Amino acid sequence: MTEPARVDARPLFWLVVLAAGGAFALTMGSRQSMGLFVSPLNTATGLGVSAISLAFAFGQLWWGLTQPFAGMLADRVGAGRVLVTGIVLVAIGTFITPYMTTTWGLVLAIGVLAAGGAGMAGPAVLMAAANRMVAPERRGLAAGIVNAGGSFGQFITAPIAAALIVGIGWASALQVLAVLVLLALPAAWVLRGNSLAAAAAAAPAGQKPMGTRAAIRQALGHRSYLLLGAGFFVCGFHVAFLATHLPGVVAACGLPTQWSGWAIAVLGLFNIIGSVAMGWAVGRWRMKSLLSLVYAARAVAVLLFLAAPKTGPVVLVFAAFMGLTFLSTVPPTAGLVARFFGPAHMATLFGLVMLSHQVGGFLGAWLGGRVFEATGSFDWVWYIDVVLAVAAALIHLPIREPLLRPATA
Repeated sequence: MTEPARVDARPLFWLVVLAAGGAFALTMGSRQSMGLFVSPLNTATGLGVSAISLAFAFGQLWWGLTQPFAGMLADRVGAGRVLVTGIVLVAIGTFITPYMTTTWGLVLAIGVLAAGGAGMAGPAVLMAAANRMVAPERRGLAAGIVNAGGSFGQFITAPIAAALIVGIGWASALQVLAVLVLLALPAAWVLRGNSLAAAAAAAPAGQKPMGTRAAIRQALGHRSYLLLGAGFFVCGFHVAFLATHLPGVVAACGLPTQWSGWAIAVLGLFNIIGSVAMGWAVGRWRMKSLLSLVYAARAVAVLLFLAAPKTGPVVLVFAAFMGLTFLSTVPPTAGLVARFFGPAHMATLFGLVMLSHQVGGFLGAWLGGRVFEATGSFDWVWYIDVVLAVAAALIHLPIREPLLRPATA
């Protein structure tokens, strides 16, 4: 695939960000709707919820592990090819899931193929492609819109999946979702291109761009990049705990089940608002300050929630605020990676930061269940979350944020 020129004109800007956001909506929407199929899978296979959950837990970790390698491939062979491969893998993994009758079969379909494909067509590749193709002053807004696409996909796909389960059965519903994911394929053509080729074309005559290994070594020796990764670990812990255990938190408050559904919907809806708002803010204020503010706000919100009466409206207000901060960390985090190192290795280096996020996510999801089993309450996980959020707010303060993005890698 040949590389398209950078798009600064308004219509082409929206074509790029809507292609990236739309692809993220379709892959993430399918992935985030899989929880609806746990009970039907358990009934059909008789494997037990614990065994089925293993496939989902492995998928969480594999989604993160896939992204740095997908980023390296995208930087070398082009985002378009990587996106096509990822989208097709998501579709295959989702389509064959009904035929899997063992734990390891489900791990293969859900945890390896579908989650790995979603990682290849995930934020590391999508945001790097958008970052490469739009003007520097519009990259924050682009990252916010792409990030919001994932939440919009969850918001739209989950009720569609639920309706399909009722209308045509869970197995056919999964296969319809698999076909719907393929609608993301045209985005690969829009986002085609190679960051390293772009860097080579922009480099002075006779100067060879930095290689991937050298870029990774440089990043791992960059103090601000390491601090950024540590903060994103905390984000992963917080996000995965909420995504996995928010229904349990609502139930522990003694509220009816319908409040859990409303809380999840409000969380997703306000995440769209928060992501776009943060994308707008990135172009106007220091990104490290915005990150510190978000993490500090999370800590305050959790403390207020713990102290408040656990009524339905309180839960919805809490879900709305958590939604505003849920993934609003992604645009400034991606923006700082680009500011540190430029666009040449953006997919690779942001993929490594995403890996840190998913390791935190694995711990947040796992520890939430372990603590609840041991104590009958989520309180101690909330206390840990508050301490980590305060630490993340402080960690970002010493980050040295360049005023200008480096011209070359």
